[in-house]
Amino acid sequence: MPKTNTLVKICGITSEGQALQIAKLGVHAIGIISVKESPRYISTEIKKKIFKSLERAYPKIERVSVVQNCPIDLIIKNSLGNTSETIIQLHGDEDIDYCKKIREKIPHIGLWKAFRIKTEKDLDNIKPFEDFVDAILLDSWNKETYGGSGKKIKSTYLKNLEFSKPWWLAGGISIEWIDEILTDIKPDGLDISSSIEISPGCKDIEKTEALIRFLKMS
Repeated sequence: MPKTNTLVKICGITSEGQALQIAKLGVHAIGIISVKESPRYISTEIKKKIFKSLERAYPKIERVSVVQNCPIDLIIKNSLGNTSETIIQLHGDEDIDYCKKIREKIPHIGLWKAFRIKTEKDLDNIKPFEDFVDAILLDSWNKETYGGSGKKIKSTYLKNLEFSKPWWLAGGISIEWIDEILTDIKPDGLDISSSIEISPGCKDIEKTEALIRFLKMS
């Protein structure tokens, strides 16, 4: 298998200490959940503290704030001035008009859009969004949660995908699945959360390091 340059994002971080430990492992992005219904939610104040620490120690790492069906005015208010995130990831049912408004109001922050894939037909809904976002994230569909379920998208849906923007794969990513992902699916990045956790929001650092090492060796 050829060497991979696949990017890695670790999502659902809840503590400053773990954020810095994981950043040291050489990840490309770290995500914090700003969705109150999530077991990995942390407050805006704690998020800013973690992101500021990352900015000082690892300025090249993308700092991703994950939101879901959040009022646009609130996102704009939180993202102007002394902002702490470099990327806003929309993980809800946001439409194209929503994405356009975010891009217009806060063009200095990157915009990623997540899509939950239940059937292969769901992939057809993505194309119109490509002109208005910087990256696409594919996650598995789950009726209980919008993300972090640990469930995989069917591999058959993911082969030979082509987008005009970089795309990330999320949902149940583990060492056991890596070979198939890198050989057959070939996303630009992997978004990893529950598969490396001790409990929601608390990462197993040894497991995280092993997965990243395995990826780099692949």
